[in-house]
Amino acid sequence: MVLGYALMHRVDAADIRHQIFASLGERQYIAWLTTTMGGVLAGTTAAEAQAQAVGLRLEWAGPEGRGLAPGDRVATVMGTAHAIALGEERLLGCLCKASGIATSARRAVELAAGRVRVVSGAWKKMPPELKEMVRHAVAVGGMPFRIVDEPFIYLDKNYVRMLGGITAALAAVEALVGVKVIQVRGEEATIAEETVWACRGGAGVVMVDTGEWQDAVAALRAAATYPTTRIAFAGNVRLEDIPKLADLGIHILDIGTAIVDAPLLDMKLDVVGIQG
Repeated sequence: MVLGYALMHRVDAADIRHQIFASLGERQYIAWLTTTMGGVLAGTTAAEAQAQAVGLRLEWAGPEGRGLAPGDRVATVMGTAHAIALGEERLLGCLCKASGIATSARRAVELAAGRVRVVSGAWKKMPPELKEMVRHAVAVGGMPFRIVDEPFIYLDKNYVRMLGGITAALAAVEALVGVKVIQVRGEEATIAEETVWACRGGAGVVMVDTGEWQDAVAALRAAATYPTTRIAFAGNVRLEDIPKLADLGIHILDIGTAIVDAPLLDMKLDVVGIQG
């Protein structure tokens, strides 16, 4: 940590921008941070921390989670020329990706229209340094990142394999508190048969993690006589698929790539004047 801190300051001390802006001294500038496209604002806490780290002051035009139209001002930024130059890359880095994810999450919720629960658990596959940003951005968009709101126990394919199959895996966690969520992939039998085994074993949610719509339909039919069991579906679900999958009667959709790989919500920072 000490070495990293020292290297960070050594690089900063050698930053050529110190020389470029040397003649400007401590003159303070005003810049506007605006968006070039519509979406949902996210990442403000991280941006605020970066602003403070480089000596910038921010005045937000509105709260995190608000809708943005093209050309909307996100924040007014104030600081020295060097701080503004540093802040441009740091602030955009905090806001653009997070806002893009939040925008896609909001769109997914709108498309679901309350007919199916849409969640995104793909934050778990992100690098450690990005997990919190992704999870927070999903939440800002109004989309849960947990498959159910209640406490739950998730038995994925590897748990099932190691515990000896669907029936054995559910028996192993029978005494544990929480909704039992189990993946079915058609490895032991057909999806329909595995779904019935899961329902009989006490599964509260059967996750069809194959990406094949016909498998979700098979699971729904197999679980028809088990009304307390919910059917979840995952695997290459696109935002435009949500209404059609809701029509099938699926209870939960876990959407990964379409959320976490959402394009940046483009923003720009423009110096507009000198303060004072």
